[in-house]
Amino acid sequence: MPAIRVAVAGLGAIGRAVARRLASGMPGFELTAVSAKDEGRAREWLASEKIKCPVAALPDLSRYADVAVECAPAALLEQVCRPMLEAGKKVIVVSAAGLIRNHDLIELAEARGGQIIVPTGALVGLDAVTAAAEGKIRSVRLITRKPPASLAGAPYLEQHGVSVEGITEPRRVFAGSAREAATGFPANMNVAAALALAGIGPERTTVEIWADPGVTRNCHTIDVDADSAHFTMSIQNIPSENAKTGRITALSVLAALKKLNAPVRIGT
Repeated sequence: MPAIRVAVAGLGAIGRAVARRLASGMPGFELTAVSAKDEGRAREWLASEKIKCPVAALPDLSRYADVAVECAPAALLEQVCRPMLEAGKKVIVVSAAGLIRNHDLIELAEARGGQIIVPTGALVGLDAVTAAAEGKIRSVRLITRKPPASLAGAPYLEQHGVSVEGITEPRRVFAGSAREAATGFPANMNVAAALALAGIGPERTTVEIWADPGVTRNCHTIDVDADSAHFTMSIQNIPSENAKTGRITALSVLAALKKLNAPVRIGT
């Protein structure tokens, strides 16, 4: 089978990790393009990594790739996804929070035969949630604890005059729906959006966010009560070079890619 052509949109911590692995040789896959806000810096980074591939504008990625991996800021989600989906192609979306605000992209994928893939990312147990959603889920709750510095600058905190600087004890800085969390913390709460999309939706999924100076990792606990099972799962993610993002997120993207043409697929 010909190799699946992959474009990486965004060269932050996740995008660089994915591009490196693809360029180093992932059987069945080929890195065919990258896209970045600063094309000059992108070319410099590619040269420093000895990676040979073009730097393309977001609207042109569908010419280069069968699959685009979206690793860009959430505000650019539509610009990454729309051209690929209009061409009936696939997009792996890291910024799941953006999907809640751009539901028409899901309708576009259905209309054109494209596909949006949301990897498990920094969370755990999405397979169990999607399975439970085939029955009846009564409640889904997410509690997130993060080092205060990783939450600094979130729109919700700025709008409500909440400062996390210099706190010495855990402080709950948000409680509400997954939709509100995804809007107020677009760089931090893709996990809430992914959980909501897997289960009972962004309005019924409840979220608490804690700024906790006692943790050095991004910690998430989900609790699901359904007619098929009741389960609670926790994960502590080691931050990447970007404190807002766990290292496991890039690995989850790579695992999702491998499932596209794997002879055996493990998990729902």
